[in-house]
Amino acid sequence: MKKFFNSKNVRGSLRIVLALAIGLTFGFVITLLVSEEPIVAYKAFLFGPLSQLNRIGDWLEESLTLIFLGLAITIVFSAKQFYIGLEGQMILSALASGAVAIYMPAPPIIRIPAAFLAGIVVSIVWAIIPAVLKAYLNASELVTSLMFNTIGLKLFEYLLRTYLQLPNTNGIMSERVPEDARLTTFIPNLPFLADMRAAWSKATNVSWMVYVAIAAIALAYILLYKTKFGYEIRAVGANEKFAKYGGINVKRTVVASILVSGIFAGLAGTHLVLAITERVVQGMAFGFGFEGINISILCGNNPLGVPIASLFYGYLRAGSDVMERASDVSRELVFVVQAAVLLLLTAEKLLPVVQQVVTTDEEEASQLEKGAVK
Repeated sequence: MKKFFNSKNVRGSLRIVLALAIGLTFGFVITLLVSEEPIVAYKAFLFGPLSQLNRIGDWLEESLTLIFLGLAITIVFSAKQFYIGLEGQMILSALASGAVAIYMPAPPIIRIPAAFLAGIVVSIVWAIIPAVLKAYLNASELVTSLMFNTIGLKLFEYLLRTYLQLPNTNGIMSERVPEDARLTTFIPNLPFLADMRAAWSKATNVSWMVYVAIAAIALAYILLYKTKFGYEIRAVGANEKFAKYGGINVKRTVVASILVSGIFAGLAGTHLVLAITERVVQGMAFGFGFEGINISILCGNNPLGVPIASLFYGYLRAGSDVMERASDVSRELVFVVQAAVLLLLTAEKLLPVVQQVVTTDEEEASQLEKGAVK
């Protein structure tokens, strides 16, 4: 048993499982305190996202966006850059993609790729100034990226109100993305899948971005662990001085890591506007901006763990929506669960305490057994 607990993979997995279990238990305790029907509320929270097809769709839609944001943060965190400007990048890329999809006079085969390209380019460009300030002036990327988030949100609102606002409406939004420019369902258009495709298309907005997300996960993993550039990112993250003495251009690597993460943030924004909201609308970020940080922490900066962490967080978000509609508990409860999980995951002493208890019990049992033999 001691050898089992000393395994690095086992220790990491157990830390996550313990953190999730304790976090969910803590959430239930809070529900007991604030709800008149805590069982009903927490049942809706835990099982609501699986109760209907449209709710399954909500879960998967949110998870897809979180996958792209998680991958973006995984790249920069691997280089030990605490860049958290994804919200500004995502919202501006959604604006750019939406504008191209709505107004570009071209057939869908050209317009959709152009919308993706516009979103990615805008996302990368928005990250240039914080990246350069960090690399060449040693300005805190945490501060500059937070400032650029605020600037990006205000710029988004200005451009939406001034150039894209749909006239004679109370809400602040653009016109809808044309149907031929929206992202279609992920289910292939095959005769034997026709009924399933129709059901999913009617009830959900889960699109072929599923396949883009899978490709993005593979790309991020290959980039980080199978290329020279990925080695440089991880070397800078492990020890910047050592990387510099080893011949790595640290400044270039810092800038490149932040800009590459912009590709994934751009995909998140494009997914939002072309598949979920289907228009540019104020408040469309849905609080996604900082969730990528949680995803990256939960998966230990490993791109292969991002989809699992994203599905978990997407499930929490979808469950909180169901709970809010079906009970007297606000969706803010999910933030309590998330906070508890993150605190426990970052508490380095959590699993060592468990390991010490187990090994102590084993040693006592071994000593008793030896005494009995004598």
